[in-house]
Parts: sequence; structure tokens; C-alpha cells
Amino acid sequence: MTGTPARFVDPGPEDGFYWTSGADGHLRIAGCNDCSRLHHPPTPVCPYCHSRELEPKVVSGRGTVAAFTINHQPFMPGFDPPYAFGFIEIDEDPTIRLGTNIVDCELDAIRVGAKVEVTFEESGDYFVPLFKPTTST
Repeated sequence: MTGTPARFVDPGPEDGFYWTSGADGHLRIAGCNDCSRLHHPPTPVCPYCHSRELEPKVVSGRGTVAAFTINHQPFMPGFDPPYAFGFIEIDEDPTIRLGTNIVDCELDAIRVGAKVEVTFEESGDYFVPLFKPTTST
């Protein structure tokens, strides 16, 4: 894959887990221990019940392409065009949409509604979640 910037900005205390959790191959999303809702991006307070009892929750890493674009312009260093950027609805809660690159496929084969699964690109201490077409049903 190409597309991860050469320099990664250090995450904050609420979202550090999101960028490092891929080290073990699992995608994690912030979850509330009181109302059991997931939310993204991570925040110090649950946006649904206002609890501070939050922790990273392992999710399946599967989702659906909700929207995408194929970028042909070189907008920033390290993102050599063409590449696909999309919003992925995670299976556990389709209201959560992750903005990320769609990789490991022909760009003209990407479709809204396509099933995808997470893969990670290592960038120093961080593991950037990317999505690729599912290999199984």
C-alpha cells in the first residue's frame, strides 16, 4: 500500500489506542461500559450517556463501504495518486464511519455497499487501519 504519510502526528490520550491496537491485528473502537455504545472518534466522555467509564473494545474489523472517492491529484506527500479514500461503516454499529484508504483492489472495482475488512499498515509505533475487500463471505 502507499498512502500513509511519512511522518505520523502523535495521537492524543483519548485516541492513542486506536493507532496502536493494530499491533495484534485487532481493530478497537471506544466503548462505554455504562451504556454499551461504541463511538468514534474517541472522546473522554461518552456522547450518549456522558459516562467516563470508557475503554477500547475489540470489533470484528469488518464493514461496508458507505462512500468513497478516487483521488487523482497529489494533495500531500506520501499519498501518490491514484488512491481510494472511503468511509467505512463498521458491522457492529453502522453509524460509526471510519475515514480511511481502501487498498488491495482495482480502484474501478470499489462500490458503495461492498464488504471490506481491516488490514493494518505499520508506521513506526503506529498501525494505520486500512480496509480491503473481504476474502470470505
